[in-house]
Amino acid sequence: MAEALFDMSAMDRPRILILGGTTEARQLAERLAADPRYDAAISLAGRTADPRPQPLATRVGGFGGADGLAAFLKAENVALLIDATHPFAARISHNAAAAAATTGTPIFALRRPAWELERGDRWTRVESVAEAVSALGGAPRRVFLAIGRQDAFHFEKAPEHRYVVRSVDPVTPPLALPDVTAILACGPFAEADEIDLLEEHGIDVVVAKNSGGTATYGKIAAARKLGIEVIMVERHKPADVPSVGDCDEALERIHQRLSPVKDRGV
Repeated sequence: MAEALFDMSAMDRPRILILGGTTEARQLAERLAADPRYDAAISLAGRTADPRPQPLATRVGGFGGADGLAAFLKAENVALLIDATHPFAARISHNAAAAAATTGTPIFALRRPAWELERGDRWTRVESVAEAVSALGGAPRRVFLAIGRQDAFHFEKAPEHRYVVRSVDPVTPPLALPDVTAILACGPFAEADEIDLLEEHGIDVVVAKNSGGTATYGKIAAARKLGIEVIMVERHKPADVPSVGDCDEALERIHQRLSPVKDRGV
């Protein structure tokens, strides 16, 4: 029998399920772990082989789409669903919105703001990873690929370039490309270190997703300082649910939604 995710002895505390996988999700989990008013747990998609330990009870793996998540929310009597997934985990976010609507579970998203163009940036904005491949052009280039391992295969269509690919886990199967340097690393990445990396490999273009946040912004700042082009994959339209931009706002939303009136000072 699977271990219970929530505290079965604390039925009087409202249950919160965080769909995680981001720095912000972990920060929120740390705050909720220290708050005895709520019974919170976090769910990870399981896309990394060795995820960092979480401060809350943790579930790893998918739910089986929107219907599976809806069944879980109902069976576990979840009082609040928080979508704190990666900005490019669109399918999970839309499934969360659908499951919340089906069950009547309150939901909001914790979405860190996207990066904005700054003076000195050389961005080429694209709508998809496939467009990013085309944006490289036909002349051989030295590419720093910083989009995660799951979308790296798209660049097999452009074997004329040299690639430095950074990911948390190895790209599997290995890319069918003649010149690939793999770097396994997990952020945060400092700007100075990113400058060293770009210079060491002679990078002349960075391919990145507009994930926002500070943990991986170093490569964007480094590219700006070195005058290197960034092919920026922009976010798609998010799921239509209320959203907040940081943990403080998330905690305020939780408090307003779940705390008794007397605790809110009303």
